[in-house]
Amino acid sequence: MSRVLATLLACLAAALAHAADKPASQAVAVTLEPGKVHEECMKLDKGDKRRYHWKASAPVDFNIHYHRGPEVFYPVKRNAMRGDGGTFAAGSAEEYCWMWTARAPGTKVEAAIDAPR
Repeated sequence: MSRVLATLLACLAAALAHAADKPASQAVAVTLEPGKVHEECMKLDKGDKRRYHWKASAPVDFNIHYHRGPEVFYPVKRNAMRGDGGTFAAGSAEEYCWMWTARAPGTKVEAAIDAPR
């Protein structure tokens, strides 16, 4: 019985440590100049989901991307938008980055990236 309890506690500790690697929520509040970018990156396993929404004071280019060697992949890409949102599901285990690129001076971006409940 004590072996079973020890095994369960070890599994719980591993799960909590794994969850700690992936923040449950990230908030963004930045001001960008033309051509400047802001990224929020996180490691996701295949099938992990993140809800996100954002708004900007002027149109920005937005994407969710990841790198494999010299190549960049864009599961989500939007140009000249003032806001967007949805639920992103990782197609593979990668370091994914939510990125905004300003087009106008003093562009304010506010966003939230949350683990679904």
